Amino acid sequence: MGTRISFGSRGTGLDMQVNDCLLFVQVKYCMNQPDLLFKALADPSRRKLLDVLYSKDGQTLRELCEYLDMTRQSVTQHLELLQSANLVATSWRGREKLHFLNPVPLQEIYERWIAKFEKPRLKALHNLKRRLEGERQ
Repeated sequence: MGTRISFGSRGTGLDMQVNDCLLFVQVKYCMNQPDLLFKALADPSRRKLLDVLYSKDGQTLRELCEYLDMTRQSVTQHLELLQSANLVATSWRGREKLHFLNPVPLQEIYERWIAKFEKPRLKALHNLKRRLEGERQ
């Protein structure tokens, strides 16, 4: 039996690819990807889900519900938002829908928003180290 992968929030596999693309286009025009990503990361329950998937990737909804004190429907809604932000991908294994962490959008945010602020600080620390080591000699 083959594996179906869905990146959209409503998709059930490749048979729903058109709906996923339409949903992505709708979300893209309503909210750009960084805004959607920051919205997904703003909620502590969604961050907890990402932490759980980081520690053990490929979990079912039932397994993920064990880590949160909320209804199955609420966990599903959080997972859908994480999927729409492309932070979670799903794969079907038989009748089980497995959830996987997708760290690529986080890396893109890091490169766009964090790394550029890190470089001057690291350069200043390097210069300070050289000056201090020069004074000791």
